[in-house]
Amino acid sequence: MRPAHVSPQFHDIDNRPSHAHLMRNETEPGSYEHMKAVMLAAGVGRRLFGDGNDDPPKALLQFGDRTLLARHIEVLTQLGVEELIVVVGHKKEMIEDELARVAPEGFARTLFNPRFKESPILSLARAGEVLRSGERILFMDADVYYHDDLLKALIGSRHETCIILDQDFVPGAEPVKTCVRDGVIVDFGKKVFEPHDTVGEWPGFLTMSPDIAHRVADRADELSQGDMPGFVYEDAFCDVMKASAPGIFGFEDVTGIPWIEIDFPEDRERAATEIRAKIAAYKPMAERVGDAAE
Repeated sequence: MRPAHVSPQFHDIDNRPSHAHLMRNETEPGSYEHMKAVMLAAGVGRRLFGDGNDDPPKALLQFGDRTLLARHIEVLTQLGVEELIVVVGHKKEMIEDELARVAPEGFARTLFNPRFKESPILSLARAGEVLRSGERILFMDADVYYHDDLLKALIGSRHETCIILDQDFVPGAEPVKTCVRDGVIVDFGKKVFEPHDTVGEWPGFLTMSPDIAHRVADRADELSQGDMPGFVYEDAFCDVMKASAPGIFGFEDVTGIPWIEIDFPEDRERAATEIRAKIAAYKPMAERVGDAAE
């Protein structure tokens, strides 16, 4: 059972000055210099494959002619992300082989979480060295199939620390929810309690300023204490968000952009049929803006 959530006791998480070296690269709209991506891909996929599975990691699920991991790398390199760090565990050699096959030389590396069967918070904590690197961080779940515009909306946001949300979702216990009141994020997680006027599902990606990333690493370390941590990595994000000044965590509404997180067999089937068709038919925002201007 997941332990009762304890409010974080943090200090000095405030509206700090932005970092000049992290300003948007004007030659590449929607991209940033000095941004690293951290991707969690260590899990065994019990809900998708069952216990004791010998299947590949979910990052290697293939739709069309590419794996999810290959798709991620293609988008990240197009958007100017300088490095990808993948936290691995289950069948780590398979992910390393795929990175060697599809990633540009020097672009990607892995960090091994030896306790990958225990709790996702341990994988976030394992990435602490990257989160404390002093650079802006893009956090990614590895098991998301999406149209490129999803990441473009996030990385192109004016918010240095930003969460994306999709208002078109089925409420329930499973979705990770982002709650907004008066234009400010007030709650985040599968269980939310704060009053809000807007709520959307989180597609599994967010960006963090260097300060916020450092504090997320510290909180992940705190939540990882003990033999069997019961927290999930969303708790670290939520705790840092609630301990920050209102508005430090911005958001972008990505409602209408096709995506799916693949947790269950029905998600995999839906990704291969409905979502793949929606991604193929989706007209990118840049094209729609161009059509409107004509």
